[in-house]
Amino acid sequence: MKKSLLPTVVFMLFLFTGMAQQKSPLELTDIFNLEYVSEPQISPDGSQVVYIRNFKDIMTDRNLSNLWIVNADGSDNRPLTTGNHNISAPRWSHDGTKIAYLSNAEDDKMKLYTMWLSTRQAAALTNSPQSPGAPVWSPDDRHLAFTMFVPEKNTSPIQLPSKPEGAKWNEPPKYIDALNYRGDGQGYYKSGNRQLFILSTDGGTPRQLTEATQNIGSPSWSADGRALYFSANLREDADYNPSNSEVYRLDLGSSAITALTDRTGPDNNPQVSPNGKEIAYVGLDDQYQGYQLDKLYLMNTDGTNSRQVSGDFDRDIGNVQWSGDGKSLFFQYDDNGDTKVGKLSIASGKVQTVLEGLGGLSLGRPYNAADFSVASDGAIAYTLGNTGQPADLAIHNRKESLRITHLNEDLFAFRDLGAMEELRWKSSFDQREIQGWIVKPPNFDPNKKYPMILEIHGGPFASYGSVFSSEVQLYAAAGYVVLYTNPRGSSGYGAEFGNLIHHDYPNHDYEDLMSGVDALLAKGYVDSDNLFVTGGSGGGVLTAWIVGKTDRFRAAVVAKPVINWYSFVLYADNPAFFYKYWFPTKPWEDPEHYMKRSPLSYVANVTTPTMLLTGEEDYRTPIAESEQFYAALKLEGVETAMVRIPGASHGIANRPSNLIAKIASVLMWFEKYRK
Repeated sequence: MKKSLLPTVVFMLFLFTGMAQQKSPLELTDIFNLEYVSEPQISPDGSQVVYIRNFKDIMTDRNLSNLWIVNADGSDNRPLTTGNHNISAPRWSHDGTKIAYLSNAEDDKMKLYTMWLSTRQAAALTNSPQSPGAPVWSPDDRHLAFTMFVPEKNTSPIQLPSKPEGAKWNEPPKYIDALNYRGDGQGYYKSGNRQLFILSTDGGTPRQLTEATQNIGSPSWSADGRALYFSANLREDADYNPSNSEVYRLDLGSSAITALTDRTGPDNNPQVSPNGKEIAYVGLDDQYQGYQLDKLYLMNTDGTNSRQVSGDFDRDIGNVQWSGDGKSLFFQYDDNGDTKVGKLSIASGKVQTVLEGLGGLSLGRPYNAADFSVASDGAIAYTLGNTGQPADLAIHNRKESLRITHLNEDLFAFRDLGAMEELRWKSSFDQREIQGWIVKPPNFDPNKKYPMILEIHGGPFASYGSVFSSEVQLYAAAGYVVLYTNPRGSSGYGAEFGNLIHHDYPNHDYEDLMSGVDALLAKGYVDSDNLFVTGGSGGGVLTAWIVGKTDRFRAAVVAKPVINWYSFVLYADNPAFFYKYWFPTKPWEDPEHYMKRSPLSYVANVTTPTMLLTGEEDYRTPIAESEQFYAALKLEGVETAMVRIPGASHGIANRPSNLIAKIASVLMWFEKYRK
């Protein structure tokens, strides 16, 4: 007689249940285990979705991705590509039988591919030294249009004598005569621009269509396939007026380029209607304000009858897509910390909110970032994000939404995340309502007193939201209550709120933030003697500003800041933009205005131990800004340190180990001064 297995089964169930309940806090290396969905592309008939599944490799410190496909009902979820490489920009053919995408699976060079879904066979269509941009299918699916960088030869006027044979001289001097000569994340620019190309889907040689003196934007095909529409700033003074772009038409037969818009201000992202008679695009009449809302426009394909159709809709409009019947336009917008999809009726101009709860594309800090695509029948594929998960795939079938993936279920099954709650308060400056969020440590006990971190977003015209953030969660895992907020100047609250900081940043954000700290303290579970503050970019500006105004924080970490607006405007990667939109004059015309808004002006007031942290290849807020504040704090006798992230640009978190290094550095500094 066989021995009963029942006692063993009961024991195993008990053991498994106990293990499932014993969750531990998130750890730094868990960043390498996080996955997320991006670029969900629903098929034209709405029956399937392709999407990018993003992951990380702890051995090579790389962000990697593969292409997956799933039926709209969630069945048959499977990979189309595998391996440690990068995939991006998947796009369905109009007949739904093929997908074009970009991949570096072969020899680590980004190429344009086509895949036949019936067989999953894929073929590389390009083999150029430069990386193509996102592909766009022609109406008959016989061609793909895309942009690609075309280098130009840059001959230096400096003539050096010939060196003797075998001599080892230094590299020749670099001659620069352009206003914009370097870009954050790109380094020093190479001569050339992104031009427009088309390529047969049978392969061959891409045909270059433009020889522009500025970069060309992503194209849209005319309904008859005889023209392409694109946006660009082709004016002679483009470097000095960087936001003055127009929508253009390029005739494929004659190569003639015609401007369809002509106003002071940006006109971007042209999208041709299904019947081919109209173009939707976003733009604005430039008032040279720091925060200006992108409005939605329509015009005939010859440029006539241009009109704004978004009316008084008081939010930024982006990612515009036509409905299948051409009667509506879908778009994406941020509202009070939530990313939503709106649907605008062209006939009435009314906007209907179709979806809420998009997000999950910012793994580091809790920024609103999301994506969606719409099928001809109105079904929508989108990135679903919330405080407990990075982006997963979801599908909305016009009646209900279905979550398709649970990419991090395995990790979060044994990791305990901090709970989040929304907090609103009145600013002590003018009684405006400010929105923020509290994240509590795992196993939170309201009867205990916890240290607190105020974490401040950058931009400054950006927004945090109720989304997952590994950075915030790791602070909470270390035992801190975290407060993150959207003070005045944040996007998602309308034009008036965003422009409260116009020519006045970072002034009254201070009261907004301090009032938020007071509102949190009133809850009774935060130790007022253990307050800490940090932020990056614009948040670094505000952190440096705060320690010059108050000593209530035990320590501060100022990440990738602007310390001296005078030097920043002349040293950052877009001087013509920053001085024109963020200040009323050039620096030398009113230096007092620049200096009174610079944290450097208040360095003599600082007593808070303050650490600086910046990437060594940051060209947006160059590390020289941090070096200035570090030296000034040293001269003032303030406890300070500087952390330099090698090889990092402004987007420090672009490499997983850099994000880990940032969080570890912040926690080290705060633990040093924590009571």
